[in-house]
Amino acid sequence: MCGRFAITSPPEAVRAHFRYVEQPNFPPRYNIAPTQPIPIVTASHSEAGDARHFQLARWGFLPGFVKDPKDFPLIINARAETLAQKPSFRAALRRRRCLVPADAWYEWRANGKGPKTPFLLRRRGGGLMGLAGLWETYTDPSGGEIDTVCIITTLANGATVAIHDRMPALLAPQDYGAWLEPDERIAPPLNLLRPAAEDAVEFFAISPLVNRVVNDGPEIQAPV
Repeated sequence: MCGRFAITSPPEAVRAHFRYVEQPNFPPRYNIAPTQPIPIVTASHSEAGDARHFQLARWGFLPGFVKDPKDFPLIINARAETLAQKPSFRAALRRRRCLVPADAWYEWRANGKGPKTPFLLRRRGGGLMGLAGLWETYTDPSGGEIDTVCIITTLANGATVAIHDRMPALLAPQDYGAWLEPDERIAPPLNLLRPAAEDAVEFFAISPLVNRVVNDGPEIQAPV
């Protein structure tokens, strides 16, 4: 599962890494939670050429067939192993794949009957990551539209399984283009959705301040 993450890199660094055409300005966010708007990167084809784009989407995926969001469970994650079989993701998997920029995510390790211990996980040495995602524009009965997104997860690798049995699907920069390909005639590259190499991720215990969404500063990432 991936239920909280952070994107704290400067906007210029994020744009340079993901190579989208827009020039958005946004503050560092240390404790992003479901239902909040999050940045995503998409791709498009046009006569002028291919391009990547920055946009915001609500973290909580809504398939187009949903009649009333109040009666539909919040989908923040989608399992890589069953993506192709789930009707909820079928259309988005074909033509609305995206990247979710992040430089860390959080998981909680169970400690028997005691309180869970929060951990920060990130690419070894730090730096930006592209998490595989799916997005969908949901239209409500009144005609209102909202872009929604979920993060794809895989089984944990041999190192992070000590913290949690799932992890987000981390894509290598050289695979961004294949994942973002919007042409639905090209089969989705599901082979890219695999656990990260065991030496690719580092993690450490952090303060329980991260437990509260209202805490959104660098102090929540301090090792303990």
